[in-house]
Amino acid sequence: MNSTSTLIPFSLQLLILASSALFLPSIKSSSDYSTLVYKNCATQTFTSTSTSHSQTLSSLFQELVAHSSQSKFFKTIEGNNETAISGLFQCRGDMSDEECHNCVNAIPQMSDSLCSLAIAARIQLFGCYTHYEADGFHEPDATTSKTNLLYKICGESEAVDGGFVELRDAAFAALESGVVSGNGFFSSSHDSVQVTAQCEGDLGGCDCGECVNNAVQVAQEECGNSVSGEIYLDKCFISYTYYPDGTHGNSKPGNRNGKNNGGKSAAIVVGGAAALFLVFIFFVCIKSWNKKDDD
Repeated sequence: MNSTSTLIPFSLQLLILASSALFLPSIKSSSDYSTLVYKNCATQTFTSTSTSHSQTLSSLFQELVAHSSQSKFFKTIEGNNETAISGLFQCRGDMSDEECHNCVNAIPQMSDSLCSLAIAARIQLFGCYTHYEADGFHEPDATTSKTNLLYKICGESEAVDGGFVELRDAAFAALESGVVSGNGFFSSSHDSVQVTAQCEGDLGGCDCGECVNNAVQVAQEECGNSVSGEIYLDKCFISYTYYPDGTHGNSKPGNRNGKNNGGKSAAIVVGGAAALFLVFIFFVCIKSWNKKDDD
């Protein structure tokens, strides 16, 4: 991912900075990071007498929790050839080490309660998630694409005025460029739209951009005029919230008090700058993929 950012010419870096200047730092929600968003539990389970797998899973969670106070992303494998279980955790990029640790620390008990003896599971909380699976596991009829839709939340659908679609799509464009240049995490707000995106920690820059682009398309198609949404794909997630009065602390999504005429003009500027950057990233990725094919 870092190699992508180092290929960006100075002129394009200035363009990115100019467009980013129109974005205010995001205001982190005071919501509890350990709030459950969704769970995916495999239908296959360990046998009730398989204490070795249970012990391996317990050891895996202990290692994940131990690393959560030092890193936002970690993956490992526990056990031997017969009981091997791979797993990982990831926290939001804007969380402190202590917040990350507390979030991940809440998952083992939650996983045991929600998924019990499942041989694979993904527990997504507001601030972090873990995923584990036994060696050789394959869910019947499951797809393995990094852009596989796991879960979505679409807020209230309203006939919002004031250029909502233009503002949202401009924010999405900046989100796609920002997550690539931001090493896989981007969270910011523009005028009335707050956006966040994150890719799995070991996902490369081009693959990250592709994943977020797919998540944006899902949000546009599935959520439509919803004033908020969360899209979780296998390797990335995005979220957005529309605040018509331009504030994030005391307003509710969908409130129609504000006017966005100035926001529409700014959306055009930001959208144009982000689009230019995305074109550049596209050609960088094409060059990278061609190089891999040659190798």
